[in-house]
Amino acid sequence: MLLLALVLIAGVAWLVIAQPWSGLAGPAGEPEPEPTTSEAAAPSASPTPIDSPSPSPEPTSTEPPKPQPCDPDVIDLEPMVSGEVFETKPVEVWMKLTNTGSVDCTMDVGTSKQRFVITSGDDTWWRSTDCQSEPSDYVVTLAAGQTVESADRLVWDRTRSAPGTCDAEQRPRARAGDASYHLTVEIGDVKSAKTAQFFLR
Repeated sequence: MLLLALVLIAGVAWLVIAQPWSGLAGPAGEPEPEPTTSEAAAPSASPTPIDSPSPSPEPTSTEPPKPQPCDPDVIDLEPMVSGEVFETKPVEVWMKLTNTGSVDCTMDVGTSKQRFVITSGDDTWWRSTDCQSEPSDYVVTLAAGQTVESADRLVWDRTRSAPGTCDAEQRPRARAGDASYHLTVEIGDVKSAKTAQFFLR
């Protein structure tokens, strides 16, 4: 019994000191204590009128406005090729993108929005989307005047692409003999205004 009494006393003392529920309401359903007779009979002092303070002005937000989606008219796309004349080396292609506007803006520059097209005259030889695997989105903020380039270059194997021939071992090969080819690039609703010309020998 003595041991039990000591444990109960220690538990009460810990609740008083630690106050693990400090700032919280009491257990649900427990009635509020009634004031004692002396507390109820105690005279209250006359209230002193106090001037109400003027309401403080609401603090204004100092955060700059979030960038909005880029206007396609301010995005400049430039097709890039790893050379001008190709004999045996691979043809590597990528794109350069510039925000020509005066404000920062956001744009999805992921592979799901990119498109590379290689043509020779009126003949379309290769589209990057014909055999694309696992395209993804990638939204970035482009600072005003900022220029970026696609980090990964695509390699054209000099064959004609088509969705139904992605796994084919043999596909028609592009003609050489100084034949001229042009690369255009697109991203979302933006298309390059110019092409990048190169030759196959």
